[in-house]
Amino acid sequence: MTAELRCAVGVPTVGPFGDPLLLVELAVAAEEHGWDGFFIWDHLLYRDPSWNVADPVVVIAAVAARTTRIRMGILVNALARRRAGKVARESVTLDRLSGGRLVVGAGLGSLAEEFTAFGESAEARQRAARLDESLGLLDALWSGEPVTARGEYLTAVDVQMLPRPVQRPRIPIWCGGRWPNKAPFRRAARWDGVMPTHADYGLGETMPPEELSAVVAYPRAPRRGRALRRDSGRTYRWRGPQPRRRAGNPVSGRRADLVDRSAGLVARRPDGRDDPRPPGPSGALRLSSVTP
Repeated sequence: MTAELRCAVGVPTVGPFGDPLLLVELAVAAEEHGWDGFFIWDHLLYRDPSWNVADPVVVIAAVAARTTRIRMGILVNALARRRAGKVARESVTLDRLSGGRLVVGAGLGSLAEEFTAFGESAEARQRAARLDESLGLLDALWSGEPVTARGEYLTAVDVQMLPRPVQRPRIPIWCGGRWPNKAPFRRAARWDGVMPTHADYGLGETMPPEELSAVVAYPRAPRRGRALRRDSGRTYRWRGPQPRRRAGNPVSGRRADLVDRSAGLVARRPDGRDDPRPPGPSGALRLSSVTP
C-alpha cells in the first residue's frame, strides 16, 4: 500500500526571512492554505554577515502556539554544536506545546564558521560522532527513565527528564543528507526519516523524480536498516542506551510582499485539496523550498 503524499514548505531563517514575525505568519498562512508541514533552517551565522538570522527554536515555539494542524520542525538541527540535554528539554516542550506535531531534524551543519567562530572544531568526523551520540542520548532522555551514559563526547549521569513527549515511542527524527554522500543516509536508516538534498541541484532547483527515488530507496533497504541498527553501538562508540525500535491570521502589511515573492509559497496546496488530517510521523512529505 502506497502512503499518501503530503506536502510541506521549507523556509530559510536568514536574510529577508530572518524576521521571526514573518516566519510565524508564513506558517499560519501555510496551514490556512492546506499545506501539511512547515520547516525552517538552523543557523547561528550566515555567509553574508549583514543578513539577519532568526533563532529557529524560538520561531518553532511561536508556530506551535499559532497553529493547530501542520507538522513543524527545524530541518535540520546542527546537533553537533548544541547541548543534547538542552535540545531534549526544548524538543519535549515543543512537542507538548504543539500537541504532538514536532519533527526533530538532525544533521552536521553546513557552515564551518558556525563552529570555528566560537572556538569549536568543525572537523567533519568529529561533528558526525557528536551528532550520533546526541541522537542516542536524545532518544534515551525522551524515555523519561533515569539515564547514565558515557560516549566519546557526551556524558549523562543518572539524568531523568520529565515529562515525556506526546508522541510515542519518540518524537520522529529525520536526518539530513546531501546525496550522493551515503553516510548521512545510513544514519537515517537507523531513525525515522530523511531530509535529502542533492549535490547537483541547489536552492531553487527541483531534484528529478528518478534521482529522488534513488535517494529515498537507499535508507529503506531492509538489510541495510537491520545491519545498521545491529551495529550502531559499535560503529559510533556509543556506550549508553541504544535507540528504541519503532513498532487563522491573515498576512498583511510589508510581510505580504515577501509572501507574494515566495514562489507561490501559500497560494494553494499542490494537489488543490485542503486535508484537515495531520500527517503521521513516518508519512512522505514533499518539501517545497524557498530561496532567500
